[in-house]
Amino acid sequence: MPGMFTELTNLASERLGTTVLEANDDFFAPKEGLIRAGAAEWREGEYTDRGKWMDGWETRRRRTPGHDWAIVQLGAPGIVCGVVIDTSFYTGNFPESASLDGCNNWSTRPGIAWQPLLSQTPLTGNALNHFAIDGHDERVTHVRLNIFPDGGVARLRVHGVVVPDPGMFRDNRNIDLAAMAVGGVVVECSDMHYGNRQNLILPGHSTHMGDGWETKRRRGPGHDWTIVRLAQPGQIHRIELDTDHFKGNAPGSCALEWCNVRGTAFDAARAVWQELLPDSALKADSRHHWEVPTPSVATHVRLNIFPDGGVARLRLFGCADPP
Repeated sequence: MPGMFTELTNLASERLGTTVLEANDDFFAPKEGLIRAGAAEWREGEYTDRGKWMDGWETRRRRTPGHDWAIVQLGAPGIVCGVVIDTSFYTGNFPESASLDGCNNWSTRPGIAWQPLLSQTPLTGNALNHFAIDGHDERVTHVRLNIFPDGGVARLRVHGVVVPDPGMFRDNRNIDLAAMAVGGVVVECSDMHYGNRQNLILPGHSTHMGDGWETKRRRGPGHDWTIVRLAQPGQIHRIELDTDHFKGNAPGSCALEWCNVRGTAFDAARAVWQELLPDSALKADSRHHWEVPTPSVATHVRLNIFPDGGVARLRLFGCADPP
């Protein structure tokens, strides 16, 4: 189904350190607007000395041959599986079409070997334009968005699978194996009515209550849960869990389990789950730390919260298992 790739990590997330390095023109709206974390907004009646204030990247009207472009350094290098070119609020000034190129050799400038990821494709104005990218399995560190011939794009989202520098997992280095920036993914959860499950593994501390994972109020038996696939199989030595900003809606307690399931056919119901952290009380708006006395090699970790509520961040520090 179109758009399903959006369940994957946004490699171009501002939160992961993505930057817009260059653009041939950004007369009406600065190139940095392409990667802003939030949704694009509209400000009725607001103008700058160059024209209508617009949220995103917008070039002037082109009067010569050619097309406009912007180069983005991905915060998390990886394999690109899909792209969203958001033209929200651009109605009479969106590009007619766009394409996307990628490279993994920015240091070789000016002889960059750009590879096409998305061929020139028509765009719809004031819309989320979803494009799946198939057949490209090479690691990409930078992308170039080309717009034809000119116009405005509110946001660019580049979804895919994180492929970090393998050096970060060597030499028994202690690392947050759950971190989105190194390839951790929250693959499943029981509910995320108020806050997306992927927020759990974003870098840095949460900025507000909506920047974590939060479930609806549970009215029946049971409890809520979420499952993290670690960036690399490894031994977890330390657990950190924050309930920052969750004051009247933090879980009463939590427990963690681990399993070791290699390959792509992961089935949570069939996995053999073992205790990582026993049921432990949680405090509201607080940071919690636990040491793991006898770590085992895990590929997935399940966080159980009792009975429901919100968690801001989950960190699982450990050492990657040698291949």
